[in-house]
Amino acid sequence: MNPERYLLVVSGPSGVGKDTVVRRMRELHPEVGFSVSATTRAPREGEADGVDYHFLTKEAFERHIADNTVVEYTCYCGNYYGTLCSEIEPRMERGEPVVLVIEVEGAENIKRKYPECTTVFVLPPSREELRRRLSGRGTEDEKTIEKRLARADEELALAKTYDHTVVNDTPDACAGEIYSILRSRLAEG
Repeated sequence: MNPERYLLVVSGPSGVGKDTVVRRMRELHPEVGFSVSATTRAPREGEADGVDYHFLTKEAFERHIADNTVVEYTCYCGNYYGTLCSEIEPRMERGEPVVLVIEVEGAENIKRKYPECTTVFVLPPSREELRRRLSGRGTEDEKTIEKRLARADEELALAKTYDHTVVNDTPDACAGEIYSILRSRLAEG
C-alpha cells in the first residue's frame, strides 16, 4: 500500500473545532497518530509544548524552513504554522495512520507533495455558529474575530477542493464521520 494513504489532512476555518474533533477521534481510536504542528504563536492557556504545538521562536522556525525540514508552512495572522518532516514521514513508512490538522494553504501544499493523502474540510453548521465559537474562546478581541471570519469566508470557498467535507454539529458525530473516511480510504488498498 502507498504510505501516503496513511496521511489524513483535516482543515477548516479557525473556530470550527478541528482540534476538538480530531482529539475526540483519537480518544475513540488511539491507533490514529497525530502530527503536532509547529507554530510561532504564543501558547493559549492550558496548551503544552510538544502536545498541542511545538512552540518555536520565529528564528527557530525559519531555520527549519532553510534546512528543508518542514513539509509545509504558512504565515497566518502574523505567525508561522507548519509541519515538521519528523512528525509524519516515519509514521507513514511504518503504515501508521497519522492526522494533520492544518490551514488551507498547508493542505494544498501537502496534497501536492503527497497526492494519495486524504483531505477533509470541516464546515461549521453556520457562519453565526462560527462567530459564536470564536467569541466563546475568550482569547481574541472583536477586531481579530472579524479578521478570522473574513479569512473563514475565503477558506470556506475552497472546501470543494477537498476529498471530503463534514459538518461539525457535534464533535462526536464529526469525529465518527472522519474516522469512517479514514478507514474506508485504507480499505481501498
